[in-house]
Amino acid sequence: MVQHTAVYFTAFTLLITAASAATGYHNHTVGGTAGWFFNSTTNTPSTNYSSWAASQTFNLGDYLIFNTNSNETVIQTYNKATYLNCTADDSDNGTFIYDSGSSRFSEALTVPVPLTTVGLNYFFSDTGVDSVQCSRGMAFEITVQRGLGLPPSLNQPPPPPYAEPPGPDTEAQSPPVTVAQAPNGGGAFGRRADKWLAVYGFAAAMLMLR
Repeated sequence: MVQHTAVYFTAFTLLITAASAATGYHNHTVGGTAGWFFNSTTNTPSTNYSSWAASQTFNLGDYLIFNTNSNETVIQTYNKATYLNCTADDSDNGTFIYDSGSSRFSEALTVPVPLTTVGLNYFFSDTGVDSVQCSRGMAFEITVQRGLGLPPSLNQPPPPPYAEPPGPDTEAQSPPVTVAQAPNGGGAFGRRADKWLAVYGFAAAMLMLR
């Protein structure tokens, strides 16, 4: 199933900007100053995203920063057929839709996307209206290299939730039961939560290294 990921922006973007500068990982602002936008009057994207991508070098642990608004979407996939069809496939576990959860028109958004898989990564915008944004050029592919490798916070699962130790009056009772959490891929909520816990952890960990 396609994973829908709500994103929370301003403070988080500042964190990853500082973190990347401190560690050798890089942020890539998609489209440069043109951002990630589509002109619905002319049916053209704000820049040539394939040309922009060809001018960059991408490594594990880098971030793509999409400066955009709620009129566009950010879809990441590892499935070339999904990319060529310009449509997010509901049966594809390798496709992620990043959105703000907002229904407001033209709301400014910044969407940070971590690069966590070596090889081809595909990105496009699909608003559900004949996929016109993607088919008119609001799409690009990149090749992610290993570089420094993933930082620990993106390479390890988040820690288990805190469990308060039993008090002295519980010694005679049965021991506490630990409930196993769904691993990555174990359901939409589990995948989304793991992904964003890891992302926030990366930003915080990198700031501590400054």
